[in-house]
Amino acid sequence: MEPHVRNSDQVATIIRLVRPASGQTGEIPAKPPRLLDQVRQSLRARHYSARTEKAYVAWIRRFILFHGKRHPESMAEPEIGAYLSSLAEAKVSSSTQNQALAALLFLYQQVLGRELQWLGNLVHAKRPKHVPVVLGREEVRLVLARLDGSPWLVSALLYGGGLRLLEALRLRVKDLDLDRREIVIRRGKGQKDRRTVLPNVLVERLRSHLLSVKEQHDRDMSRGAGAVALPDALDRKYLNASREWIWQWVFPATRTYVDPASQEIRRHHLHETVIQRAVHAAARAAGISKPVSPHTLRHYAESPVMPSEPLDLARSPVISSAGGLAYSA
Repeated sequence: MEPHVRNSDQVATIIRLVRPASGQTGEIPAKPPRLLDQVRQSLRARHYSARTEKAYVAWIRRFILFHGKRHPESMAEPEIGAYLSSLAEAKVSSSTQNQALAALLFLYQQVLGRELQWLGNLVHAKRPKHVPVVLGREEVRLVLARLDGSPWLVSALLYGGGLRLLEALRLRVKDLDLDRREIVIRRGKGQKDRRTVLPNVLVERLRSHLLSVKEQHDRDMSRGAGAVALPDALDRKYLNASREWIWQWVFPATRTYVDPASQEIRRHHLHETVIQRAVHAAARAAGISKPVSPHTLRHYAESPVMPSEPLDLARSPVISSAGGLAYSA
């Protein structure tokens, strides 16, 4: 029966409601996540670091663009080999090519669920053998003399304890045992924990440094801040741990930020570029004609050409008011 229309300007519309068949809910099926979102989810489920996630996603995106935005599901070993060979022809380093290969292997094996055959036609970039840059004792003294504050302390830890730069910057208060002269490094290279020595001469400097960090943390707490990011799901397991003193960074950043997920006012650790720029500027000011980076200080403890006597950090020179070098007692 047709509906009654009161006037010519009104149009009646009949909407037919269809009862869903048995076993159907009538809901619109959720759209599957995009490929790169699937990659991110798989990486996070396996606890890969944020830097690895960023690198892998970037390599997979470049691989797709290289082949004209074709979906990886429609490609296989020939396309992978062609892309990796193009990297070698572009004279990238072997570590760069290996990282791209690792990203693509993760995509096909862990995300798409496909096993790849041997890439026999792949052109590999040659891995050169580099001799590490090693500073002499006097050169280390000159560099340290031109550093102060956190850059000096981080550089001394790299030199005296053999830490990597990010390992030092990611130290938390609980990782330092000043009484036992020991540092616990969490999730170092290969996601492995290890212990290393804490030089005696740095103990009192670290005590003084931690006192100033504690004062900063107390000020943050008084204004409703004072939180830090925690590994994995510890922030859900221990609700107040992010504000506890033992979880604070040993080398905190100078500014705070608002975490978009929790809306907490947090403080990150000091960015690595702060130390890199400080060490580079110190080496240039000291007139050292070698490429010096923070990692160069760590090479001193690893190098087979290490001098027989290590540098005494307690006698690191300081720049006098007259511009010369004076050794501390």
